[in-house]
Amino acid sequence: MSRTKRLALMAALAAIALTIFVAEAQLPPPVPIPGIKLGLSNIVTLVAMAVLGRREAGAVLAVRILLGSVFTGSVSALIFSAAGGLFAYLVMCLTVNLFPRKLLWVVSTFAALAHNAGQLAAAVWVSGTPSILVYAPALVASGVVTGVFTGFGAMYLIRALERLNRGPASK
Repeated sequence: MSRTKRLALMAALAAIALTIFVAEAQLPPPVPIPGIKLGLSNIVTLVAMAVLGRREAGAVLAVRILLGSVFTGSVSALIFSAAGGLFAYLVMCLTVNLFPRKLLWVVSTFAALAHNAGQLAAAVWVSGTPSILVYAPALVASGVVTGVFTGFGAMYLIRALERLNRGPASK
């Protein structure tokens, strides 16, 4: 893939991730526990990691975090998104090549757990209150559920992209 096509794909993925992030921010929380949401924009980060590579996925994630915080939140939103995103990104980088593509949901689950750990660390740091860690069990449970869900979403999206590339137009 040419540099121009890679850059265009990165820009498109960043725009898609940002759109999903902003749309999801408008939805009511799925459960009445602070910090739990579906994390659907992470599907795009995982797709970028699997299709383009680590560096490109990191760029897509950074754009989504920065612009997402500008459009939806505040400095505190940036801190929580950056901490969670960085932890999740590092775990994705370490695990994406350890599992075959059909087990991408495992990578996603580990990344979701890392994301929640990063956000908890940021919450403790910002508030100076370690008792916030009482949310950890709920965040672990939600991380497993949302991680599996976003992982399967990324797997199916990658399969669809591969089918598009093998279609009649690409021959």
